[in-house]
Order: sequence, then structure tokens, then C-alpha cells
Amino acid sequence: MELTKKTHACVRLEKDGRTLVIDPGVFSEPDAAVGADAILVTHEHMDHFDEGRLRAGMEANPGAQIWTLAAVADQISAAFPGRVHTVGEGDAFTAAGFDIEVHGQLHAVIHPDIPRITNVGYLIDGGAVFHPGDALTVPEDRTVDTLLLPVHAPWNKVAEVIDYLRAVTPRRAVDIHDSLLQDHARPIYDGMIDKLGGTDHGRLAPGAATTLG
Repeated sequence: MELTKKTHACVRLEKDGRTLVIDPGVFSEPDAAVGADAILVTHEHMDHFDEGRLRAGMEANPGAQIWTLAAVADQISAAFPGRVHTVGEGDAFTAAGFDIEVHGQLHAVIHPDIPRITNVGYLIDGGAVFHPGDALTVPEDRTVDTLLLPVHAPWNKVAEVIDYLRAVTPRRAVDIHDSLLQDHARPIYDGMIDKLGGTDHGRLAPGAATTLG
């Protein structure tokens, strides 16, 4: 399996000639979902869900389908009849040849005065990859090989990121949710996460790829 990092929280996974895209949002490249056989969306915030990018992917491949939670499905099902599937915590399904489990229910707390929305994470191929969306969800009773680590957001701080990494204990972590992190701050984050996270940690520039497994 090959993982290609797109801008912010979007990634592309390729295996056996098929492509899975997760969270093509407004910070991602306009063609982030083009070429996808399946698309997963973790929640409704614009940096993870952009209808224009979804439409580009769905129109480029008439066989492509979307799996997402109800809050997103309700907004796009009419645009893609029969091609949008609603999922929630505990569900398991196969999309584009990838085996997927759904973990988590709620977005992380941004501020007590802001109501929490729903958010799900996707565990791919028995734990080869876990994308938590905007939450620090630990998949229960699952071993994670590569954790996609949300390093910078209005809802987290670096201590929480480090403790999350320690709780999941993946073999390695790859940064996501990082487009708001300024370049001059990256060495500070990298240094603390590398020193305290307890696992192999790295980041990929948008468009860069790595082999998993």
C-alpha cells in the first residue's frame, strides 16, 4: 500500500491499482479526489469536506462512491444518488478493496461554548492506517501500524498530541492537519513529538508518498 500526503488532512491510499481518498477539504488540492475509487469523509468541517472537490472526484469516475457520517451524507446524497453511504461507530465495510472500520463519535472540544459535532475515524486494513479526523480517538482493541497524527488545530495542544501518540502506540506516525502550522514552528513541534512521543514520527510534504507495511 502507498500513502500520498495531500495538503492539510487529506491523504490518498493506493493498493492493487485502486485508490482511496480521505478528507478532501478546502485546503486540499482542487484535484485531491480525482482518480479515487472510494472517498471517506470524517466530518462536515470545510477543511475535511468540500463538495466541489468531491464532485470533481465523483464526476471523473462514475463508479466512485463516498462513505461518511449522516451530517455529511445529508448534504450530498441528492447530488450523488445511490453513491453515498452513511456509516457510524462500529460499522465495518469494504471500499475499493480496502477493509475499513469506523471508530469514534464526536469531534474534539474546540471550546465549551461551541457545540460538538459528530466525527468518525477510519481504520484501514486491520490497522495498517488510522485517520482519526478531528478527534483523539484511540481504536479499542486494535493495533495501529501508521497513525495519521493531527498535529495542529484550534482544538488541540502539543501535550495532547504527544499523549495521544503514547495512547495509540503506533509503529510510526505521519503528520496531518498541519497546513496552519507555520514552517518556523515545525522544528519545535517535531522536536517535542520526536523526543516524547515514543515512536517513529515524521511528516511528508504535500504530494510526497511513502510505502506502508
